[in-house]
Amino acid sequence: MACYNESQDVINLTDYLIKAQAFHKTIRIYAASTTNLVETAREIHDTWPAATAAFGRTLTATLIMGALLKEDQDITVQIDGNGPIGKIIALSNAHGEVKGVLTNPHVHQSKSEGKLDVGGVVGRNGFLRITKDLKVRDFFTSSVELQTGEIGDDFSYYFVKSEQIPSAVALGVLVDTDGSVKAAGGVIVQAMPGATDDTLKTIEARIQELPPISSLIHSGTSPEKIVQMIAGTDVLIYPPLPLFYRCNCRRERFEAGLISLGKAELNELIDKGEAIETVCQFCKKKFDFSVSDLQTLLDKSS
Repeated sequence: MACYNESQDVINLTDYLIKAQAFHKTIRIYAASTTNLVETAREIHDTWPAATAAFGRTLTATLIMGALLKEDQDITVQIDGNGPIGKIIALSNAHGEVKGVLTNPHVHQSKSEGKLDVGGVVGRNGFLRITKDLKVRDFFTSSVELQTGEIGDDFSYYFVKSEQIPSAVALGVLVDTDGSVKAAGGVIVQAMPGATDDTLKTIEARIQELPPISSLIHSGTSPEKIVQMIAGTDVLIYPPLPLFYRCNCRRERFEAGLISLGKAELNELIDKGEAIETVCQFCKKKFDFSVSDLQTLLDKSS
Protein backbone atom coordinates (compact mmCIF):
# COMPACT_ATOMS: atom_id res chain seq x y z
CA MET A 1 0.00 0.00 0.00
CA ALA A 2 1.09 3.56 -0.64
CA CYS A 3 0.18 4.71 2.85
CA TYR A 4 2.80 4.81 5.57
CA ASN A 5 3.45 6.41 8.92
CA GLU A 6 6.44 8.59 9.71
CA SER A 7 8.19 5.66 11.40
CA GLN A 8 8.31 3.88 8.04
CA ASP A 9 10.61 4.84 5.19
CA VAL A 10 8.46 3.84 2.22
CA ILE A 11 8.38 5.75 -1.05
CA ASN A 12 6.04 4.92 -3.90
CA LEU A 13 7.74 6.24 -7.00
CA THR A 14 4.88 5.21 -9.27
CA ASP A 15 2.81 8.11 -7.96
CA TYR A 16 4.42 11.46 -8.61
CA LEU A 17 3.80 15.03 -9.69
CA ILE A 18 5.52 17.11 -12.35
CA LYS A 19 5.75 20.90 -12.24
CA ALA A 20 6.44 22.69 -15.50
CA GLN A 21 6.53 26.13 -17.12
CA ALA A 22 5.99 26.94 -20.78
CA PHE A 23 5.46 29.81 -23.21
CA HIS A 24 8.21 31.94 -21.66
CA LYS A 25 7.01 31.07 -18.13
CA THR A 26 3.54 32.53 -18.73
CA ILE A 27 1.90 29.12 -18.35
CA ARG A 28 2.45 26.72 -15.48
CA ILE A 29 1.36 23.12 -15.55
CA TYR A 30 1.04 20.48 -12.86
CA ALA A 31 0.48 16.87 -13.86
CA ALA A 32 0.15 14.02 -11.39
CA SER A 33 -0.22 10.26 -11.47
CA THR A 34 -2.01 9.09 -8.32
CA THR A 35 -3.26 5.57 -9.10
CA ASN A 36 -1.71 3.70 -6.19
CA LEU A 37 -2.46 6.24 -3.49
CA VAL A 38 -6.09 6.53 -4.59
CA GLU A 39 -6.33 2.73 -4.47
CA THR A 40 -4.84 2.86 -0.98
CA ALA A 41 -7.48 5.40 0.05
CA ARG A 42 -10.18 3.15 -1.43
CA GLU A 43 -8.93 0.18 0.58
CA ILE A 44 -8.70 2.15 3.82
CA HIS A 45 -12.14 3.73 3.55
CA ASP A 46 -13.88 0.90 1.64
CA THR A 47 -15.35 3.29 -0.92
CA TRP A 48 -17.84 2.22 -3.57
CA PRO A 49 -17.09 3.16 -7.23
CA ALA A 50 -18.66 6.63 -7.52
CA ALA A 51 -17.40 7.53 -4.06
CA THR A 52 -13.95 6.28 -5.07
CA ALA A 53 -13.97 8.59 -8.08
CA ALA A 54 -15.11 11.62 -6.06
CA PHE A 55 -12.64 10.94 -3.24
CA GLY A 56 -9.77 10.23 -5.63
CA ARG A 57 -10.35 13.40 -7.62
CA THR A 58 -10.40 15.43 -4.42
CA LEU A 59 -7.20 13.83 -3.10
CA THR A 60 -5.44 14.45 -6.42
CA ALA A 61 -6.46 18.11 -6.64
CA THR A 62 -5.48 18.66 -3.01
CA LEU A 63 -2.06 17.12 -3.63
CA ILE A 64 -1.45 19.42 -6.59
CA MET A 65 -2.50 22.45 -4.55
CA GLY A 66 -0.24 21.30 -1.74
CA ALA A 67 2.68 21.29 -4.16
CA LEU A 68 2.18 25.04 -4.59
CA LEU A 69 2.91 25.64 -0.92
CA LYS A 70 6.17 26.43 0.85
CA GLU A 71 8.11 23.95 2.97
CA ASP A 72 6.14 24.05 6.25
CA GLN A 73 2.71 25.05 4.97
CA ASP A 74 -0.34 22.84 4.54
CA ILE A 75 -3.82 22.92 3.05
CA THR A 76 -7.23 21.52 3.91
CA VAL A 77 -9.91 21.05 1.25
CA GLN A 78 -13.53 20.42 2.17
CA ILE A 79 -16.25 19.61 -0.32
CA ASP A 80 -19.68 19.84 1.25
CA GLY A 81 -22.42 19.18 -1.27
CA ASN A 82 -26.03 18.07 -0.91
CA GLY A 83 -25.38 14.60 -2.31
CA PRO A 84 -25.41 11.29 -0.43
CA ILE A 85 -21.62 11.16 -0.02
CA GLY A 86 -21.75 13.97 2.53
CA LYS A 87 -18.52 15.84 3.26
CA ILE A 88 -15.18 15.05 1.67
CA ILE A 89 -12.11 16.35 3.51
CA ALA A 90 -8.52 16.14 2.26
CA LEU A 91 -5.31 17.50 3.81
CA SER A 92 -1.98 17.94 2.03
CA ASN A 93 1.35 19.76 2.26
CA ALA A 94 4.36 20.73 0.16
CA HIS A 95 5.94 17.27 0.56
CA GLY A 96 3.49 15.35 -1.62
CA GLU A 97 1.57 13.87 1.30
CA VAL A 98 -2.20 13.61 1.48
CA LYS A 99 -4.83 12.03 3.70
CA GLY A 100 -8.58 12.30 3.72
CA VAL A 101 -11.93 11.17 5.01
CA LEU A 102 -15.49 11.15 3.71
CA THR A 103 -18.84 10.95 5.48
CA ASN A 104 -20.39 8.09 3.53
CA PRO A 105 -18.05 5.88 1.48
CA HIS A 106 -20.84 3.46 0.56
CA VAL A 107 -22.58 5.42 -2.18
CA HIS A 108 -22.70 4.76 -5.90
CA GLN A 109 -24.54 6.22 -8.87
CA SER A 110 -24.10 5.82 -12.61
CA LYS A 111 -25.24 7.92 -15.51
CA SER A 112 -27.33 6.46 -18.33
CA GLU A 113 -24.25 5.88 -20.47
CA GLY A 114 -22.64 3.87 -17.68
CA LYS A 115 -20.23 6.56 -16.48
CA LEU A 116 -19.83 7.17 -12.78
CA ASP A 117 -22.09 9.99 -11.60
CA VAL A 118 -19.65 11.91 -9.43
CA GLY A 119 -21.74 15.07 -9.51
CA GLY A 120 -24.73 13.09 -8.38
CA VAL A 121 -23.08 11.60 -5.29
CA VAL A 122 -21.33 14.87 -4.36
CA GLY A 123 -24.34 17.08 -5.08
CA ARG A 124 -24.50 20.13 -7.28
CA ASN A 125 -25.44 22.49 -4.47
CA GLY A 126 -22.99 23.23 -1.71
CA PHE A 127 -19.53 24.63 -1.16
CA LEU A 128 -15.86 24.01 -1.83
CA ARG A 129 -13.85 25.38 1.10
CA ILE A 130 -10.09 25.70 1.13
CA THR A 131 -8.03 26.59 4.17
CA LYS A 132 -4.31 27.26 3.89
CA ASP A 133 -2.10 27.25 6.95
CA LEU A 134 0.69 29.53 5.78
CA LYS A 135 2.36 29.47 9.22
CA VAL A 136 1.63 33.12 9.79
CA ARG A 137 -0.69 34.59 12.40
CA ASP A 138 -3.94 33.75 10.63
CA PHE A 139 -5.24 30.99 8.39
CA PHE A 140 -6.37 31.83 4.87
CA THR A 141 -9.84 30.44 4.18
CA SER A 142 -11.91 30.84 1.06
CA SER A 143 -15.06 29.15 -0.20
CA VAL A 144 -16.99 29.05 -3.45
CA GLU A 145 -20.27 27.49 -4.43
CA LEU A 146 -20.07 24.15 -6.16
CA GLN A 147 -20.63 24.44 -9.90
CA THR A 148 -21.22 20.84 -10.97
CA GLY A 149 -20.03 18.59 -8.16
CA GLU A 150 -17.70 16.92 -10.66
CA ILE A 151 -14.73 18.28 -8.64
CA GLY A 152 -12.57 19.47 -11.57
CA ASP A 153 -15.02 22.19 -12.63
CA ASP A 154 -15.36 23.27 -9.03
CA PHE A 155 -11.61 23.68 -8.55
CA SER A 156 -11.37 25.64 -11.81
CA TYR A 157 -14.06 27.99 -10.53
CA TYR A 158 -12.25 28.35 -7.21
CA PHE A 159 -8.99 29.41 -8.86
CA VAL A 160 -10.73 32.06 -10.95
CA LYS A 161 -13.09 33.32 -8.26
CA SER A 162 -10.86 33.22 -5.17
CA GLU A 163 -7.31 33.49 -6.51
CA GLN A 164 -7.99 35.33 -9.77
CA ILE A 165 -5.92 32.80 -11.72
CA PRO A 166 -7.47 31.51 -14.98
CA SER A 167 -7.10 27.74 -14.67
CA ALA A 168 -8.10 24.52 -16.37
CA VAL A 169 -8.44 21.49 -14.10
CA ALA A 170 -8.77 17.92 -15.33
CA LEU A 171 -9.13 15.12 -12.79
CA GLY A 172 -9.90 11.47 -13.36
CA VAL A 173 -10.27 8.11 -11.63
CA LEU A 174 -10.82 4.95 -13.64
CA VAL A 175 -12.50 2.24 -11.56
CA ASP A 176 -12.28 -1.45 -12.51
CA THR A 177 -15.22 -3.86 -12.50
CA ASP A 178 -14.14 -5.19 -9.10
CA GLY A 179 -14.17 -1.69 -7.64
CA SER A 180 -10.39 -1.26 -7.54
CA VAL A 181 -8.64 1.74 -9.06
CA LYS A 182 -7.19 1.12 -12.53
CA ALA A 183 -5.81 4.63 -12.99
CA ALA A 184 -5.99 8.06 -11.40
CA GLY A 185 -4.39 11.42 -11.99
CA GLY A 186 -4.89 15.07 -12.65
CA VAL A 187 -3.68 18.17 -14.44
CA ILE A 188 -3.93 21.83 -13.51
CA VAL A 189 -2.95 24.44 -16.11
CA GLN A 190 -2.73 28.07 -15.03
CA ALA A 191 -2.23 31.30 -16.96
CA MET A 192 0.28 33.65 -15.37
CA PRO A 193 0.80 37.38 -16.01
CA GLY A 194 2.01 37.93 -19.57
CA ALA A 195 0.11 35.06 -21.16
CA THR A 196 -1.14 36.19 -24.57
CA ASP A 197 -4.52 35.49 -26.11
CA ASP A 198 -2.84 33.33 -28.77
CA THR A 199 -1.14 31.27 -26.09
CA LEU A 200 -4.39 30.77 -24.21
CA LYS A 201 -6.18 29.71 -27.41
CA THR A 202 -3.41 27.22 -28.18
CA ILE A 203 -3.53 25.76 -24.68
CA GLU A 204 -7.32 25.57 -24.71
CA ALA A 205 -7.34 23.72 -28.03
CA ARG A 206 -4.75 21.21 -26.86
CA ILE A 207 -6.60 20.53 -23.62
CA GLN A 208 -9.84 19.95 -25.51
CA GLU A 209 -8.09 17.39 -27.71
CA LEU A 210 -6.74 15.43 -24.75
CA PRO A 211 -8.31 12.07 -23.91
CA PRO A 212 -9.57 11.73 -20.32
CA ILE A 213 -6.68 11.98 -17.86
CA SER A 214 -7.45 8.61 -16.29
CA SER A 215 -7.35 6.99 -19.75
CA LEU A 216 -3.95 8.57 -20.45
CA ILE A 217 -2.57 7.34 -17.12
CA HIS A 218 -4.01 3.86 -17.71
CA SER A 219 -2.39 3.67 -21.13
CA GLY A 220 1.00 4.37 -19.58
CA THR A 221 1.28 8.03 -20.51
CA SER A 222 3.60 9.70 -18.02
CA PRO A 223 2.94 13.06 -16.37
CA GLU A 224 5.93 14.42 -18.33
CA LYS A 225 4.34 13.34 -21.59
CA ILE A 226 0.99 14.83 -20.59
CA VAL A 227 2.74 18.15 -19.94
CA GLN A 228 4.31 18.01 -23.41
CA MET A 229 0.95 17.19 -25.00
CA ILE A 230 -0.35 20.46 -23.54
CA ALA A 231 2.69 22.73 -23.80
CA GLY A 232 4.74 21.24 -26.62
CA THR A 233 8.43 20.33 -26.35
CA ASP A 234 9.65 23.83 -25.49
CA VAL A 235 8.85 23.43 -21.81
CA LEU A 236 10.80 23.62 -18.56
CA ILE A 237 10.10 20.53 -16.46
CA TYR A 238 11.23 20.39 -12.84
CA PRO A 239 12.26 17.23 -10.94
CA PRO A 240 9.36 14.95 -9.94
CA LEU A 241 7.75 15.08 -6.53
CA PRO A 242 6.84 11.62 -5.15
CA LEU A 243 3.28 11.40 -3.83
CA PHE A 244 1.93 9.43 -0.90
CA TYR A 245 -1.26 8.68 0.98
CA ARG A 246 0.26 9.32 4.39
CA CYS A 247 -1.12 9.64 7.89
CA ASN A 248 0.97 10.97 10.76
CA CYS A 249 -1.28 9.77 13.55
CA ARG A 250 0.41 8.90 16.84
CA ARG A 251 -0.68 7.29 20.06
CA GLU A 252 0.40 10.47 21.82
CA ARG A 253 -2.22 12.46 19.92
CA PHE A 254 -4.97 10.17 21.12
CA GLU A 255 -3.59 10.36 24.64
CA ALA A 256 -3.85 14.14 24.46
CA GLY A 257 -7.39 13.82 23.18
CA LEU A 258 -8.39 11.59 26.08
CA ILE A 259 -6.80 13.96 28.59
CA SER A 260 -8.77 16.82 27.04
CA LEU A 261 -11.99 15.01 27.99
CA GLY A 262 -11.39 16.15 31.56
CA LYS A 263 -11.01 14.38 34.89
CA ALA A 264 -14.70 13.65 35.37
CA GLU A 265 -15.10 11.80 32.10
CA LEU A 266 -11.80 9.96 32.52
CA ASN A 267 -12.92 8.81 35.97
CA GLU A 268 -16.19 7.64 34.48
CA LEU A 269 -14.33 5.56 31.87
CA ILE A 270 -12.07 4.08 34.56
CA ASP A 271 -15.05 3.22 36.77
CA LYS A 272 -16.58 1.21 33.93
CA GLY A 273 -13.50 -1.00 34.10
CA GLU A 274 -13.30 -1.53 30.36
CA ALA A 275 -10.51 -0.86 27.87
CA ILE A 276 -11.35 1.55 25.07
CA GLU A 277 -10.32 1.56 21.45
CA THR A 278 -9.64 4.71 19.46
CA VAL A 279 -9.48 4.76 15.66
CA CYS A 280 -7.80 7.29 13.36
CA GLN A 281 -10.39 8.61 10.91
CA PHE A 282 -7.80 9.03 8.15
CA CYS A 283 -5.97 5.68 8.14
CA LYS A 284 -8.16 3.51 10.43
CA LYS A 285 -5.20 2.63 12.66
CA LYS A 286 -6.38 1.55 16.11
CA PHE A 287 -4.96 2.50 19.48
CA ASP A 288 -6.08 0.56 22.56
CA PHE A 289 -6.10 2.04 26.06
CA SER A 290 -6.42 -0.25 29.08
CA VAL A 291 -7.92 0.85 32.38
CA SER A 292 -4.35 1.18 33.65
CA ASP A 293 -3.52 3.43 30.67
CA LEU A 294 -6.53 5.60 31.45
CA GLN A 295 -5.45 5.87 35.09
CA THR A 296 -2.01 7.00 33.96
CA LEU A 297 -3.59 9.67 31.78
CA LEU A 298 -5.75 10.79 34.69
CA ASP A 299 -2.64 11.12 36.84
CA LYS A 300 -0.96 13.18 34.11
CA SER A 301 -3.90 15.55 33.99
CA SER A 302 -3.72 16.22 37.73
